[in-house]
Amino acid sequence: MTGTITTRRLVRTAGIMGTVVSVHAILNPSRPGGSRPEDAVTEAIESAFEQLREADRVFSTYRATSDISRIRAGSLTEDEADPRIALVRHACERAEAATGGLFSAHWRGGFDPTGYVKGWSVERAFDRCLRPLLEVSGVVAVGMNAGGDMQLATHPDADWRWRVGIVDPARPGSLVATTELRDGAVATSGTAERGAHILDPRTGRPATDAASATVISDRLGDADVWATAAVVGGIADLGWVARSRPTSGLIIGSDGRIRRWASGVEVSPPDLVAMGPVD
Repeated sequence: MTGTITTRRLVRTAGIMGTVVSVHAILNPSRPGGSRPEDAVTEAIESAFEQLREADRVFSTYRATSDISRIRAGSLTEDEADPRIALVRHACERAEAATGGLFSAHWRGGFDPTGYVKGWSVERAFDRCLRPLLEVSGVVAVGMNAGGDMQLATHPDADWRWRVGIVDPARPGSLVATTELRDGAVATSGTAERGAHILDPRTGRPATDAASATVISDRLGDADVWATAAVVGGIADLGWVARSRPTSGLIIGSDGRIRRWASGVEVSPPDLVAMGPVD
């Protein structure tokens, strides 16, 4: 993530939820009324990290003691579990309906919200702990990146944009496009790092038509859902795109073909130099 004005960047990282989570705070103490916001920023970042750790304790399918694992094992009922389980279940049901079944947390013999909960947790921690930093004097912008999925925000009076590169899944060191946005979320799903691990919930088989999909939305939970849905829906037939409003995105086929959409409509040609966010 890079910007367009000269500022100072404070970065903190942590290993949480099976990935590397980083927070980038863009600081400009020379702004009118500016001060040194580092203490407030550091405290907020630690609070955000702790919220993610707590979510992992509830939702991780790799922890036998997590609420979701105990529910799946039959040793805990949803009524007895952390109330966030019910919140996520309802969100996943809405996502399944919105995507026409391209995304589903109900398969493989039970409820597994793994494909949703990371983006949802990052969005929630961001809103509770990091977004309020924009009210702190000297804070220009703040962003959280969890394994390439990002929630970003910029002070309304600041001349700052986040620049995000979209990786070529066939050449991980190269970019196929960039996008700039002040506020919003970016999520990517695909096969570049973990192989064909995304299963089509309609068939139970790996989705192989698309190598990757990157989605821009206001909220990371929505972007994450639609990135997964896009990989499952595939690149050959973009009939599913009409359901995806108001997201925008770019999908790369296993054969290297690229298609792009915005607000439910395919954009042609795809303009790979700069994939702008949805208006």
